[in-house]
Amino acid sequence: MSAPAPPGPAVVDLLGLVALGELLAFERMAADARLAPDLRRRAALGEMAAAEIGNYRRLAGRLTALGVLPDDAMAPYVAPLQAYHDSTEPRDWAEAVTKAYVGDAITDDFLREIAVALTEPDRQLVLDVLHESRYAEFAAAEIRAAIELDPRVAGRLSMWARRLVGEALSQAGRVAAADRGALTALIAQGDQVDVQALFRRLTAAHTERMAAAGLNN
Repeated sequence: MSAPAPPGPAVVDLLGLVALGELLAFERMAADARLAPDLRRRAALGEMAAAEIGNYRRLAGRLTALGVLPDDAMAPYVAPLQAYHDSTEPRDWAEAVTKAYVGDAITDDFLREIAVALTEPDRQLVLDVLHESRYAEFAAAEIRAAIELDPRVAGRLSMWARRLVGEALSQAGRVAAADRGALTALIAQGDQVDVQALFRRLTAAHTERMAAAGLNN
């Protein structure tokens, strides 16, 4: 019985992209925790950061098992992902939790859709590193609390959320160019993913998420 074929370059590229995203998210959340208004909230964001670095280790371990250096798999995506975080640095706690709520959720929705094109164990690994719902619930509750305290905050955070999405889409174009088309091929693999339907679902989920937090799309 022949051994199964190793994952193709698109899978390695995707794991590298997700691993870098987790690493940068850890750095960002650990830094943003200093914006928290009290120690309880600071600890909550710190726990979220700890989960991110744990996810990074799992992804890096899988890449290593495939015979790929994690640094090499992540390298093509450093510039666009770092540019996204540099251009969307929050000014206060409300912007920090909005970034965690909006930016991370869009990424999770995308990865959940793309995971269907993967085989095991990589499919389950990608699904496993998605953010837990309790983190989104925490961020949404913080946004609603900020709006209740000062209703004018809703407009500012809604604009901030739209900027986050715009920057994410802009850098996504750079990611597609950086990966030389491998991820695009994975997204459109076979008939498993209808790209137009995919983006409609992502948009609908984002709109629903914004409303749930008291923000305008």
